[in-house]
Amino acid sequence: QVQLVESGGGSVQPGGSLTLSCAASGRTFSNVAMGWFRQAAGKEREFVASMSWSAGIPYYGSSAEGRFTMSRDTAKNTVDLRMNSLKPEDTAIYYCAARLGVPNIVSTNYPYWGQGTQVTVSS
Repeated sequence: QVQLVESGGGSVQPGGSLTLSCAASGRTFSNVAMGWFRQAAGKEREFVASMSWSAGIPYYGSSAEGRFTMSRDTAKNTVDLRMNSLKPEDTAIYYCAARLGVPNIVSTNYPYWGQGTQVTVSS
């Protein structure tokens, strides 16, 4: 079992930045992949970024490439998502997710989820 708790959401103006954090607990993470997904109102859940806990190499969805940075702190068991140059279309609930094995862009392949944190980008 893996428990995930997100934090760091909020409201920001277009062009601003936010950093989301996901605290993970419950097992060793040597064979775990972490992911960030988001879901806007009325839309399907969308892949944002993922990485293998052991390798720490991030993969990004097209909406995140060049603006978002995923990182992990193995000492604190946290995974962060630094979001820059935010746009109104980034408004969504952001979820941290985990799965055993390699990173994956499909949300249904992640059995463990946090509760989500709201990000609102508006002037």
